[in-house]
Amino acid sequence: MAAPVLERRLGLVQATAINMIDMVGIGPFITLPMVIGMMNGPWFLYAWVAGAVLSFVDAMIWSELGTAFPRAGGSYNFLKEAYGANGAGRMMSFLFVWQTMIQAPLVIASAAIGFASYFSYLVPLTSIQSKLLSGGVVILIVVLLYRKIDAIGKISIFLWAGVIVTLFWIIGAGIAHGNFASPIQHINDGLTINFAFVSAIGFASVKSVYSYLGYYNVCHLGGEITNPSKNIPRSMFLSIAGIAVLYLLMNISVVSVIPWQQAKESEFVLSLFMKELAGSTAAKIITCLILWVAFASVFSATLGYSRIPYAAAADGAFFKVFAKVHPTKHFPYVSLLVLGSIAFIFSLLFRLSEVISAILAMRILIQFIGQAIGLLLLRKARPKSDFPYKMPLFPVPVYVAIAIWLFILYKTGFEMASYGLIVIALGVVVFFIKARVNKEWPFYKNIS
Repeated sequence: MAAPVLERRLGLVQATAINMIDMVGIGPFITLPMVIGMMNGPWFLYAWVAGAVLSFVDAMIWSELGTAFPRAGGSYNFLKEAYGANGAGRMMSFLFVWQTMIQAPLVIASAAIGFASYFSYLVPLTSIQSKLLSGGVVILIVVLLYRKIDAIGKISIFLWAGVIVTLFWIIGAGIAHGNFASPIQHINDGLTINFAFVSAIGFASVKSVYSYLGYYNVCHLGGEITNPSKNIPRSMFLSIAGIAVLYLLMNISVVSVIPWQQAKESEFVLSLFMKELAGSTAAKIITCLILWVAFASVFSATLGYSRIPYAAAADGAFFKVFAKVHPTKHFPYVSLLVLGSIAFIFSLLFRLSEVISAILAMRILIQFIGQAIGLLLLRKARPKSDFPYKMPLFPVPVYVAIAIWLFILYKTGFEMASYGLIVIALGVVVFFIKARVNKEWPFYKNIS
C-alpha cells in the first residue's frame, strides 16, 4: 500500500482566500494607531503604501520561486535548490526550518494574543484570563485544521467572507459619514521630505509590513495547489492588491470620523470608530467581527506553517517524525500538532508588542533576503524555461527588495536584530553538529 501523500485540491479562489485571511489578522486593527503615532501626522497613509509596494516587489520573487518549485514547504525548497541541494543549500534550508520552529509559533501566538487583547473591549480580562483565552484560540485552531485539505478550503472561504464583510462595513460606515475625502485632501499638510520623515516611515513600515505578511502563504502549500504555475502568482498579486486597497480605505474611513491625533492614542480605535457612528451595540458587533478576522488569520497561518517541517522531514533534512501524513485525512498531522503546541506555550509567555518586531527580525536575513539572493543564483544557473513566471525588469526588483528588507531590519532595532542573529548563529552550530554526526556536507562532500 502506497504511503499517503498531499493532494492538489486548492484552486485560485481558495488560495487567494487563504492568503488574504492570513494577511488580515488582528494586525491592521492593532497596528493602525501604532502607525499613526510613529508618523505623527496625516501622512501616515504613506506607511501603508510603502508596505504594499514592498509586498508587490517581494511577491515577484516568491512567484518565480513558487512556480519553479511548487511543493509543500515553500522557502525550504527555494533555499535548498538555490544554494545547492548537496552543498550550502543544506545549511540554508536547515536554518529556515530551524527559525520556523520558533518564528512560526510566534506568528500564530501573535494573532492569538491580539485576539485576547481585543476581546477585552467586550469583557475586561485579567492577565491570566487573557493568556488562557489566547491559548484556547490556538487549541481550537489545531482542532479545526485536523482534517482534509478540501474541507479546510471550504472553511477558508467561510472565514474569508467574514473578513470581507468586516472591512467593507468599516469602509462603508466612513463613506456614509460624509467626510471620507478629507484625509486624502489633507494627506500632505505639514509634510516635509527629510531624514526625520524617512526615519519615521521606516519605523512605521515595520508595523505596516507586519500587517501585509502572509501574501506568500500559498507557496508553503505549493504541493496542494491546482495549476500552480498560474494560481500561485495570481493569488499573491490579487491578495496584495485587494488588501492594500482595503487597508487604505479602512484607514481613511477611520480618520474621517476620529481625528488622527485621537486615533493614535486608542487601543480599540475601530470599536470607538463604530461607537461614534452607530452606538455601543454596533461597536460590540464590529469588535466581534474583528475577532473573527483575528481567528481566521491564526487559522491560515497555522495551515501554511505546518507544511514546512513536514517538507524538510520528507526530504530527509529534519526529524523523520515530522514527515508523517495522516493515513485517511492526508495532512502532516505531527507537524501541525508540534507547531500548535509551541504556539500555545508562546501565547502564554509573550506580549504582542514583543513579537511583532521579533517576527520580522528573525525572518528577514534567511527567508526574505536569503531567497532573493538565491533567485539571482538560480537564474544564472538554470535556463529561463525552468521559471514559468518571469518578473518584469529582472533583476532590478530583486535588488530593490533586498535594499528595502535591509532598511526594515535596521528599523526593527538593535535588540530585535540581535535576537534574530543569535537564533541564526545557534542554528549554524546545530547544523554543523548534525552534519558531523550524520557525515554530511561540509564534512563529507561526496554524497548522493
